[in-house]
Amino acid sequence: MYDTACVAGERLAGVLGSLATEGAESSDALVARLVSEVGGDGGTLADAAVRRGVAAAVRDVRDRHPEMDDAMNGNGAGGGFAWDILCDLYQVFFADMVGEFLRSVVAEHVKLAVPVLIATDPEGRIADWVAENVVDLVPNPCEASAEVTGHAQAVDTAQSVVGVAQDPPTALPKIAESLVPRAVGKVLGLILEETTGEAGAAA
Repeated sequence: MYDTACVAGERLAGVLGSLATEGAESSDALVARLVSEVGGDGGTLADAAVRRGVAAAVRDVRDRHPEMDDAMNGNGAGGGFAWDILCDLYQVFFADMVGEFLRSVVAEHVKLAVPVLIATDPEGRIADWVAENVVDLVPNPCEASAEVTGHAQAVDTAQSVVGVAQDPPTALPKIAESLVPRAVGKVLGLILEETTGEAGAAA
C-alpha cells in the first residue's frame, strides 16, 4: 500500500497546478480526470482504494467548499480552483484513500492489523474514524508554502523551489510532492498505532 499511495500522491501533486489554472467543467469531469491521472489502472486492493479515494475526496471537498461549484460553472475569477480548495483536496485524498483501503480490507476479509473499532463495527465507524484521526495528520501544502516563504530553511526540500508568492502554480505542486512520503507514512502508520494486541497481526 505504501508504494501505491506514494505514487498516487505524487501524481496528484503533479495535477494541482493545472487544476489551479484550468479547473474542471463538472464534478464528474473532475473525478474522471483524477481517477485516470492519479488512480492508474492497477488491479490490487490498494489501486482500487486510490481510485475510490479520489472520488470520495472530490465529494468531501465539495461539501467543505460549495464555491467549487462556482468555479466549475465558470463563475470563478481565474477559471481554476483556489489553492485552499486544492490543498484541502490533497489532505482529504490521503485520508479517504486510507478509509477506502480499510473498507476493502474488511470486505475482502484480508488479515490485516486494523483499529479495533473498525474491526468490530466496520460500516458504521470507518468514515468517522478517518474524519477524526486521519485528515489532520496529512501535511497541508499551503501551510508548508507559508513556512517556506517566511522561513527559507524550514523545509529542506523547498530550497530549490521558486518563491511561492511569485509563482504558486509552480511552487505548490513541488512542495506537495515533497510532502508525499511524510503524508503516506503518517496516515498508514496510524493504522498500526491504533492497533492493540487483540486486533491481530499485520499481514
